[in-house]
Amino acid sequence: MVVVTLMWSIAGVVTRHLDSARSFEVTFWRSAFTVFALAVLLPAVRGPVAALRALHEGGRALWLSGVCWSVMFTAFMLAITLTSVANVLVTMAVAPLLTALIARVFLGHRLATRTGVAIAVAGVGIAWMYAREVSAADSRQLIGTIVAAAVPVAAAINWVLIQSSRHAASRDLLPAVLIGAVISAAVTLPLSLPFAASAHDLALLALLGVVQLAIPCLLSVAAARHLSAPEASLLALLEVLFGVAWVWLDAGEAPAAHVIGGGALVLIALASNEFITLRERAR
Repeated sequence: MVVVTLMWSIAGVVTRHLDSARSFEVTFWRSAFTVFALAVLLPAVRGPVAALRALHEGGRALWLSGVCWSVMFTAFMLAITLTSVANVLVTMAVAPLLTALIARVFLGHRLATRTGVAIAVAGVGIAWMYAREVSAADSRQLIGTIVAAAVPVAAAINWVLIQSSRHAASRDLLPAVLIGAVISAAVTLPLSLPFAASAHDLALLALLGVVQLAIPCLLSVAAARHLSAPEASLLALLEVLFGVAWVWLDAGEAPAAHVIGGGALVLIALASNEFITLRERAR
């Protein structure tokens, strides 16, 4: 799972080295390369017959999960072309808390007091981060953070959907990642024309599609078989630290003071909640 977060975290720094590809074109090429990679990897992992059967028998849950993946793929890449990588990653980090809220409403899961406190503290951190941008009337940064907020919302819905499908042993939702990549590529294709990406850009976007998305998605599924949900959530926070460090060291994108302060509150709230959960499960 640590390797997975390390692979996920390279998106921001790689995007900062693109020559001419921008916005929707960046999203299209990454999603398109992810489609090509998963079209090879999924049959290799599941077997050609099992992969086709999963697509045919997945039902509504599979396609709803695919839509969630497409929102995550598209919103993430658009957001990091509009605002800082730190803003996007910290916003994404609230997904576990949103998941707890949505699971409480739709699945009837009990919301622990500590989780409620963590949600409140994280909310303060997010408000601290974004109040500066709203007051400064920086429309580009503000739009970027709003787009980034779609990622944890879609991720939370997707996780609750997966949780609700766990009792269907024959249902394989891994192909939903492929469906999401196809939808993302199809939606952003007309918005990407005319293409401006150089050969250098295409090489970097292929790297993102294969190494930053397709492979770690498969590895995360394998890791999830051996980790509890709190452990996976806690380790996933490493993506925020790795991602901010990459762009700070390699692209000179130092996070602003209000992002560091608000982001620290969010990460402390998340880490504390997951750590207490692990301690309770261990007892």
